Amino acid sequence: MWRRSDVNSGYSVVVYCASSDLIRPAYSLAAVRLGELFARNGITCVNGAGKQGLMGALNDAVLRHGGKVKGIIPRFMVEAGWGHDQLSEVIVTETIHERKALMARSSDAVVALPGGMGTLEELAEIITWKQLGLTRHPIILLNTDHYFDPLLSFFEQMMAERFMRDDYREMWQVAATPEEVIFMLQDFPEWDPSFGKYTGKEL
Repeated sequence: MWRRSDVNSGYSVVVYCASSDLIRPAYSLAAVRLGELFARNGITCVNGAGKQGLMGALNDAVLRHGGKVKGIIPRFMVEAGWGHDQLSEVIVTETIHERKALMARSSDAVVALPGGMGTLEELAEIITWKQLGLTRHPIILLNTDHYFDPLLSFFEQMMAERFMRDDYREMWQVAATPEEVIFMLQDFPEWDPSFGKYTGKEL
């Protein structure tokens, strides 16, 4: 099990989230609260090093409360001026594919906040890796204002139509609040990779 003693200094969580500034304040407030809780619990936040949207709000909150943020960003995004310039650590990759793999390797768990296609793609990929036995990371969806309800219903349809096994429902958990995210990180059921399609080498 992932227990309370596991979540301390040195524990890192990768966060997938939106970079859009055009979203409702409720989403930004949840990101800010999560950043504060990460800092207060000594959790290093790993993400795509952005300065806008939920990612920017999250990063600013972690730093404002004395926490650490490790940003991983592809070179073309740096050249476009998308990167946050005050993070604790920044790693520049040559491709976005390298970025995603390094974010996964640099973390102990995954949290998905509301977002667009990029967030959805990252979430789907890490769930697929867990299904294949390539990672055992806890995966938590922060379901602010029920944002992920349609996606979770789609997952249920996948299982009902037998495109995905019922066991795979255990690959993720859903939190309604940032406080629940922290609680779940402290006691997350261990994923047995034997449930997966292929028990390969972890990332």
